[in-house]
Amino acid sequence: MLNLYPMRINKYLALKKISTRRGADELIKNKKVFINGKLALLGSKVTEKDHVEILSGEKKKYLYFVYNKPVRVETDSPEEGLFPLGRLDKNSHGLLILTNDGRITDQLLNPKYFHEKEYLVKVLGKLRSNFKQKMEAGVNIEGYLTKKCIIKIINENTFRIILTEGKKHQIRRMCANLFQEVADLKRERIMNIKLGTLKPGGTREIKDEELETFLKFLEI
Repeated sequence: MLNLYPMRINKYLALKKISTRRGADELIKNKKVFINGKLALLGSKVTEKDHVEILSGEKKKYLYFVYNKPVRVETDSPEEGLFPLGRLDKNSHGLLILTNDGRITDQLLNPKYFHEKEYLVKVLGKLRSNFKQKMEAGVNIEGYLTKKCIIKIINENTFRIILTEGKKHQIRRMCANLFQEVADLKRERIMNIKLGTLKPGGTREIKDEELETFLKFLEI
């Protein structure tokens, strides 16, 4: 097993889900981090045997929002202090999750984890008769065979797809490999978080049972 130690203190705090690396640097600058009783410095390293202490203070309030990204808008956060989890390309639209919680970034985006994402896709022309079968079995995109997915045909040029991975431009590349050109791509769901009737450019807070379920899936 790979030995990660010694490691920089900001990476250590991020792995322990205490803070993001950037947040850890702020804690260190504010003299709130101690290693074996001594004040930590930016760049300090720790080993498995070191004792790390964080001065108690006001607990950070984590925020989570659904954002309906419009077409032709670059992936960015319209809310100050929040960042988007993952991306949607400029020509795609739909659900983005905005948060200030860096703890969940790896669990949601790392390909070793499997989380459902659902999209509504329209193509130019008619879908081929074997499209559903070939997409669900996995498509070779430049030497990579995509994992099995779920396809539901809506009409002759529209389908839903549920993925558990997220390679760059994956759906567009899968369709292109099967001689179908994507005309419109909309993300409608990430795990239990649904876009619903939220208008383009709009946001809504994720809270209560919806948030509890989301964080439970991510083991936070």
